[in-house]
Amino acid sequence: MAFQALIVFTLACLCVPCDGNRKFIKIDTPSNDVQKGKSKLVFQEQWITQKLDHFNGADSRVWNQKFLVTETHYRAGGPVFLMIGGEGPINAGWMAMNPGSAWLTYAKKLGALCLMVEHRFYGDSRPTVDLSTENLRFLSSQQALADLAHFRTVIAKQRGLTNSKWVAFGGSYPGALAAWSRLKYPHLIHAAVASSAPLHATVNFSEYLEVVWQALAAENPECPLLVKKAFDTLQERVKDPNNYDNITKDFNLCSKLQIQSEKDRAYILDALADNIMNTVQYNNDNREFEHVLDTNCTIKTVCGVMSDASLGDPYYRFAAFVRLRTITHLLKPCFKDLTYNANLQDLRNTSYSGPHGGGGRQWTYQTCTEFGYFQTTDSPNQPFGGFGLQYHVEQCQDNFNISAKTLYAGIDQTNENYGSYNIRATRIVFPNGSIDPWHALGITSSISDDLPAIFIKGTAHCANMYPARAEDLPQLTLAREHVFQLLQKWLKEK
Repeated sequence: MAFQALIVFTLACLCVPCDGNRKFIKIDTPSNDVQKGKSKLVFQEQWITQKLDHFNGADSRVWNQKFLVTETHYRAGGPVFLMIGGEGPINAGWMAMNPGSAWLTYAKKLGALCLMVEHRFYGDSRPTVDLSTENLRFLSSQQALADLAHFRTVIAKQRGLTNSKWVAFGGSYPGALAAWSRLKYPHLIHAAVASSAPLHATVNFSEYLEVVWQALAAENPECPLLVKKAFDTLQERVKDPNNYDNITKDFNLCSKLQIQSEKDRAYILDALADNIMNTVQYNNDNREFEHVLDTNCTIKTVCGVMSDASLGDPYYRFAAFVRLRTITHLLKPCFKDLTYNANLQDLRNTSYSGPHGGGGRQWTYQTCTEFGYFQTTDSPNQPFGGFGLQYHVEQCQDNFNISAKTLYAGIDQTNENYGSYNIRATRIVFPNGSIDPWHALGITSSISDDLPAIFIKGTAHCANMYPARAEDLPQLTLAREHVFQLLQKWLKEK
């Protein structure tokens, strides 16, 4: 998806499917409606034993990984579809056919067995007793890919599927895992659908907010200019403690604004900007089947409020949008803000049941060791300010004692290991949306016939993964069909 944790990001989509905050995707747990059977779920929950460290033969420790399986559409001799979980618990709603997400629609047409695997350290798949920094050294994309390889080997043997063609699916970070599973284990994974996949790791992801600007401007050229004026005013006002009471009232904060350090200032600016960033990332995505709130808050909503002169100058319009999103769309009585140190203490909690034990601490660790992905205000071509690179980098030091040097080395290693934009493999398709800020780190132009890109104008994060609906843009409908045609073709290849 990404957690207000560090407010480090929102990315996922698979997400297992795609959902979560701006920093990535988080996969929600099944909603009450799904559990009560309002959506038709036909699947089994199962477990598989995995090694704690796949790269150390002398370490015999093991743990149990959760996965879901449905044979509803399976026909003998058909392929196996493997949906990869990401930075949160797997969502059983993605196994429901009413409505059916894209991968299940493909499965029905192609007679596929469907498996969904939870990522180590997220959800119920807990390799260690807690989330201490010492234990989190076993949390990495390389270990997760090795989990998938072992899973594929064991399940194929148990179910007589060794000769079946396995196709990996994922969105956002799991989309990258899908591509990398095909890259690293081509003898096990026949093809991959890597939706909204950020294949390039970078510490300073300033392009994210550049795409936000472009997305707002596509709706109304004045919109990002008004947002910038509003945020410039906000930045000035948070410098003066005499303004704190008014800011608290203007944005309907749950408690009086407290700024005792530069990090506190950056934290609240990032948190408030996230209201627009999140809205852009998931603009018009069909997330309603996941029972996600805020789905009717769109770029059109942002620009409509920002253009309403009756609300006052741009600062007051931005405040009005934050209040509108908080109360009307997120159904919260007030906007919850914390100080940097308060949030830091929550992130340092090493319990799975802690404030960020559902995924925030874990994903923050992965960004500090493998990916970066820090959405900074360092570019002049974006509407916000006040949360630059240093603010993000220092969080790695504060949370995990990871230095900037170690951080940069980890990001370089990731790109060296997987190839970044220059991935070299076959039978991987890369769907991306033009409005999705994460497309800046993905493949948007075809590398070859066997590494095609599908760039979908006007769509956001993981849009192609969600169930189809009548109001879908024609190009989104065509993108889903294009993926299906590729799957048909590739499944015929040896």
